[in-house]
Amino acid sequence: MGRLIGLAPLSHLELSPVAMIECAALTGFDCVGLRLIPATPDEPRHDSVGNTPLIREVARRLRDTGVKVSDIELFRLQSTTQLDGFRAALETGALLGARNAVVSGQVEDFSQMTDLFAGFCELAGEFDISANLEPTPWVAIDNLGAAVRLIEAAGCANAGILVDPIHFDRAGDRVDALAGLPAQYFRLMQLCDAPAERPDKLDTLLYQARNERLMPGDGGLDLCGLLRAMPSHIPLSLEVPMRRLASELPAVERARRMLEKTRVLLASLETDAFAELAETSTFYH
Repeated sequence: MGRLIGLAPLSHLELSPVAMIECAALTGFDCVGLRLIPATPDEPRHDSVGNTPLIREVARRLRDTGVKVSDIELFRLQSTTQLDGFRAALETGALLGARNAVVSGQVEDFSQMTDLFAGFCELAGEFDISANLEPTPWVAIDNLGAAVRLIEAAGCANAGILVDPIHFDRAGDRVDALAGLPAQYFRLMQLCDAPAERPDKLDTLLYQARNERLMPGDGGLDLCGLLRAMPSHIPLSLEVPMRRLASELPAVERARRMLEKTRVLLASLETDAFAELAETSTFYH
């Protein structure tokens, strides 16, 4: 059985959580991420925390389709954050089967950031959910090294890192930096592509990351290197917002295309691995 492939909410922000599940089921995805807490003020908002009619319908559609919930988002840890305010969202996610939360570390003071993250890990642990830091270049925890330092300082068993290829590249991180890191840090990976040239302005970087990525294999990021460096069993969550294409193609067709391209990419990795094994093996007759 191959690894699970999921559909991330940023790929289809125009869809409600129920429509996301239906889109995933129609196109052959195994799981979905659910954005229970909006990441920006201008995003669509849904009554998606607690025992609401929407959440009851989400639970029903998950049962009917067999689609799983890979993760819930977005938990922004800021200097004003009151952790108990996240309890209801974590409880909702756990009831839907989620075992991963996506966390953004946005506190500049490292000591405060450590205390806040450790507290979030403890709260998430009550629901058997891991806390996966997603380094992004425009927040305090902006790269792989910062995420590793925070996890080591917090010392929580359910802490992890969510690698997103576009953020990983734009932060200047290198694939070889992943070598030697504990495998348990990585429970989920996002997948997308982007032009190889890095934006030189923050506004351009933000717009590209939030609105105009490329499907896996269509850009210049080292996706093969990243996939080889990460644990091979963890789910992949396809986070590919494409605002221009969304004006031309319905969500189902975009999802189908990005899944097809991902499968081609994964198949090429398997072919390369087999060829490498054949080249390095010695046969005695």
